[in-house]
Amino acid sequence: MNRKLVDKANYLISKEKGTVFKDPGGKINIALAYPNRYSVGMSSLGFQGIYGHLNSMNDVVCERVFLPDEDDIDQYIRTNTRIFTLESKRTLDKFDIIAFSVSFENDYPNVLKMLKLAKIKMHSVDRGKYPPLVIMGGVCAFYNPEPLAGFIDVCFTGEAEDMLREFLSEYRSHRGKTELLESLLRHEGIYVPAYYSVDYDAAGSILRRNVKNNAPAVIRKQTIPDISKSFMKSAVITPEIEFSDMYLLEAMRGCPWSCRFCLAGHIYNPARKKDFAVLKAEIEEALTMTRRVGLIGPSLSDYPHAEEILMMEGVDFSITSLRANIKSARIAALMKGHKSVSIAPEAGSERLRKVINKRITEEDILDTAKRILEGDIETLRLYFMIGLPTETKDDIAGIIDLAKKIRANSRKGHINLSISTFVPKPFTPFQWHPMLPLKEVKERLKMIKKGLMEEKGMRVFHDVPKYAYMQALFASGDRRTGELIARVASGDNLPVKDRSYEKALDFFVFRMKDISENLPWDFIDAGISKEKLWEEYQKAIQG
Repeated sequence: MNRKLVDKANYLISKEKGTVFKDPGGKINIALAYPNRYSVGMSSLGFQGIYGHLNSMNDVVCERVFLPDEDDIDQYIRTNTRIFTLESKRTLDKFDIIAFSVSFENDYPNVLKMLKLAKIKMHSVDRGKYPPLVIMGGVCAFYNPEPLAGFIDVCFTGEAEDMLREFLSEYRSHRGKTELLESLLRHEGIYVPAYYSVDYDAAGSILRRNVKNNAPAVIRKQTIPDISKSFMKSAVITPEIEFSDMYLLEAMRGCPWSCRFCLAGHIYNPARKKDFAVLKAEIEEALTMTRRVGLIGPSLSDYPHAEEILMMEGVDFSITSLRANIKSARIAALMKGHKSVSIAPEAGSERLRKVINKRITEEDILDTAKRILEGDIETLRLYFMIGLPTETKDDIAGIIDLAKKIRANSRKGHINLSISTFVPKPFTPFQWHPMLPLKEVKERLKMIKKGLMEEKGMRVFHDVPKYAYMQALFASGDRRTGELIARVASGDNLPVKDRSYEKALDFFVFRMKDISENLPWDFIDAGISKEKLWEEYQKAIQG
């Protein structure tokens, strides 16, 4: 095993608090894999929570493995070294289960890249009945696991808390792969792709899904009713991530606002709030490891005890974005001295905010932004999205105008605009809507940057449009998309001039869809009807 790679792993371990080392003998050995770099994976609450929970079981050993940094990947290939876990330095073929936690569509190729670096066959059919079993959880498994269906043995469709317990119970009883997979078919939310096949019509749309071995035709997404009983919290803290030595805790799951573009606002519903006493006890537990606590939730303004929690002494809190309202301004005041606070206007005009069902006014935005900046917050981050359904150049001009008004209201602090490209997501009212062509996206980004270039104390950041289109392809694709993912994993950058990639974009990303079409994820019952989503989409389009 390469000494340099081992030394780097040992360095990361040496900086951690909470790392678990267990004797693997006679236990279920699970390699918990995050398909991105260490710093990204260790900032994931779900990844951290699963690691801690699995290691709390006497008969389970869970160790972590991440996608290596780019330079390290070259080192692995050059020295013919297989990727290995941090804790024991064992290669992945020594484990019973490889469990991928997948939070971002653009990490799909990294799943396959990690299997390749482990010298484990990518396609599940090629692995046959032999271990390791390759499973997948995380939000990407909730809504459209089909692009990875040819590579994954088991998908957890929904929140893992209950399903993980059921899965391990079956695993303990059925060590044979075929028997195990058949036993899992009776558990709601657990999806075994091998028991399904898909037929397509002449136009390339899904004609039908075929079911084998009495597998359920519909997979019901699993949701735990009370997040106060969840095990999702940090297990390990480290300075080697962006939020150094921060302990992550969940205050809310789901969002009561259900903006029409937002996946999290639909797939995590119903909105659930953690009991105040439980959250307070978790914070006190966190203080035994660190003073820094990150509170996770779609908008902390909607957590009823937010101000009471933030007034706890001796805690350096970090929060996710706030909703533009008076309560958010009060919360921001409690964060005095912190580097940044975020709000998300999303659109520049009142008209477009109504289209996306944002339900905040320009007055709300201006008032909240002013209170935050006047409260000695170093940086106000404003999240906007371009390419939304019905958007015009006037709406883009509205982003420029709104940003200028915010700056004119207060000269304190810095203002950073973070611009993302609209990506249609499954189980949202905009799942049928096409993306804006790349040329128009670039023109609108250029318009915003030019319109604000003279504003002092203001910067504009945006995503890379090419990656937004790949995200859309992987989010809305079906099983055929898997071969494109495999090509990316093998080093193909998929330029737009590539005909197969271009055809896939045209079909999945740039084509308007209709309610009558069988969408790749229609076999998942996410708790909201397709008809209701279509009704919301029509309301948006009709204004």
